[in-house]
Amino acid sequence: MSLSDPDHDLVAAELGRDPTPAEAALFENLWSEHCAYRSSRPLLSAFDSEADHVVVGPGDDAAVVSLPTYDGEETYIAMGVESHNHPSYVDPYDGAATGVGGIVRDILSMGAYPIALTDSLYFGGFDREHSRYLFEGVVEGIADYGNAIGVPTVGGSVEFDEGYEGNPLVNVACVGLVTEERLVTAEAKRPGNKLVLVGNATGRDGLGGASFASEDLSEDAETEDRPAVQVGDPYTEKLLIEANEALIDEDLIRAARDLGAAGLGGASSELVAKGGLGAEIELDAVHQREPNMSALEILLAESQERMCYEVRPEDVDRVAEIADRYDLGCSVIGEVTEGNYVCTFEDDEPRGRETVVDVPAEFLADGAPMNDLPMTEPTQPSRDRPDADLDAAFEAVVASPNTASKEWVYRQYDHEVGTRTARRPGDDAAVLAIREAGAGLALSAGAIPAWTDAAPYEGAKAVALENAANLAAKGATPHAAVDCLNGGNPEKPDVYGGFGAIVDGLADMCRDLSVPVVGGNVSLYNDSAAGPIPPTPTVAMIGVREGYDAPPVGVTGEGTLLEVGERGGALGGSEYLAQMGGSDRFPTLPADAPAVVETLATVADLDSTLATHDVSHGGLAVTLAEMVSAEAGVSATVADVEALFDETPGRVVVETTDPDAVREAAGDAPVRSLGEATTDGTLTLSVGDTELTREADAIRDLRAVIEAELS
Repeated sequence: MSLSDPDHDLVAAELGRDPTPAEAALFENLWSEHCAYRSSRPLLSAFDSEADHVVVGPGDDAAVVSLPTYDGEETYIAMGVESHNHPSYVDPYDGAATGVGGIVRDILSMGAYPIALTDSLYFGGFDREHSRYLFEGVVEGIADYGNAIGVPTVGGSVEFDEGYEGNPLVNVACVGLVTEERLVTAEAKRPGNKLVLVGNATGRDGLGGASFASEDLSEDAETEDRPAVQVGDPYTEKLLIEANEALIDEDLIRAARDLGAAGLGGASSELVAKGGLGAEIELDAVHQREPNMSALEILLAESQERMCYEVRPEDVDRVAEIADRYDLGCSVIGEVTEGNYVCTFEDDEPRGRETVVDVPAEFLADGAPMNDLPMTEPTQPSRDRPDADLDAAFEAVVASPNTASKEWVYRQYDHEVGTRTARRPGDDAAVLAIREAGAGLALSAGAIPAWTDAAPYEGAKAVALENAANLAAKGATPHAAVDCLNGGNPEKPDVYGGFGAIVDGLADMCRDLSVPVVGGNVSLYNDSAAGPIPPTPTVAMIGVREGYDAPPVGVTGEGTLLEVGERGGALGGSEYLAQMGGSDRFPTLPADAPAVVETLATVADLDSTLATHDVSHGGLAVTLAEMVSAEAGVSATVADVEALFDETPGRVVVETTDPDAVREAAGDAPVRSLGEATTDGTLTLSVGDTELTREADAIRDLRAVIEAELS
């Protein structure tokens, strides 16, 4: 770790002296891209984050929004998203597992109880052995950690693209429940209050993790950077979850911060800086699991399952008693002050207590200068489309790892623990029963890199619309979103231009939909010897509906099939082109996206609606294939290949017993007759002059490509 010369000079000018080694390392980590968003923060003002239901917006460990109260009491949802990309390349199991642990603790620090996780995962080509190795390790890490702590993983996405070969992405989102009375923030309240560290003992794992996440991955990262990856302990995390609840129950916490990037130094300095205060911390008071740790190691280690609490002096003993009840370590490490952020250390040497850090807290937490980087605007390709055989195209698209069944993934997750899961993984969106408010909470998360690679701005708009349409297909109204913005090296103008375009596209569509973007994460320098990743704007969006009963994906065989929504008239970014070759401009998105989403939610809630399924990745070909089962089939007519594989989001296929009711509810939105649901368990497609037929068993085998390869 080393502080750059310009940053060193800036720090020295502020302090009036050269920084100590510990100060230099602390500034190097907290002023890194990972913590300070030096390249991305100038762009993030594009997002609208305010609305009447936003309680806590960007800047805290997690955001908090209030839910509509249909039948019950006012309830808040805490929500956040985090990336653990570089660690998951170096060590896929621990990298992914600690990503889960970190986002769960972000929810805890708001006083909330975690109730659900989603994971959005991106890897290199599925045909590559190394990609499958990373994929299997990441899924195992998420499953083992999430299952052990008792938080269900209810949704997400998995994408394979050559652009992730040297740098996979692991984006994890979490939601939790909290009330106004239990809400906690990361803003220190009063000088004289104590800072208390609760949780695992501090070791040397994860040293320099923040700076490691702010650099391109090297070819030897799997060996050279292993010490920067944390090691998780989910059983301690489960104890920490329950201890946090007990502390909140007794109103013992004034402020809280999860120990993540930059460890204790990051959490404690940010906590007091947000309150405009300082701190005096005795680093040797921290409970440690390894002997002879230095001040710098204690300050910056990213050991997991630790929380920093601001506690009134009279409550310290009770906090220690609760920590002991849950077999957790507890250290009173210092107190909040009106002065600088000061850390002292005393070891076994005869030097006595030394001051190793003495800096203004706000300068440390928020003083990093922003980068002003050149940007090249991305362009779209011209039309160059293949003339492909229908049978071959259908099989290639439906059997692509990107559109195939992800059951191999989600069956490893406990998605029903907590008894709130009303609509499980494998659907357009998960639905959770928030009985406290009589509300159904719908969750959708993910991105489609083929879209944003082909057209960053338009593709990002489509990603936001797609997540909103997933919610609407289950009868929910989009309510709020968090985003995980992943990009390559921002010092490359074309890469930074693509990143800026996904920010603008996401911000514009969320603004159009009146969906506040209440928080998120930025991960840059996702670059390796294989090149930069595609610009990847993962969105985790929540929606709300009255009650928890949502229409399923699978047809019943008793209704008529209609397609509701606009087609975009192009195949750019589609799985069809990825499989069959060629390029095309990105489809035109609906002119009135809010009306589209409202229409889809209205149609899904009709009493005559039997099933709904969003149309997006893979187009109608994949949507209709996924609606078929051994008990019920589909007989549909589609105009041509473009109509079959068009991926324009903002559409659903609905099975209904009352087509007129759907048309009336749709208003000005296009409604097309596709055909009928049947009881023969067969997909029959008429496309122009060609007919294609597949039995349910054959479709299931086609879609089981991931399971067939990995089982």
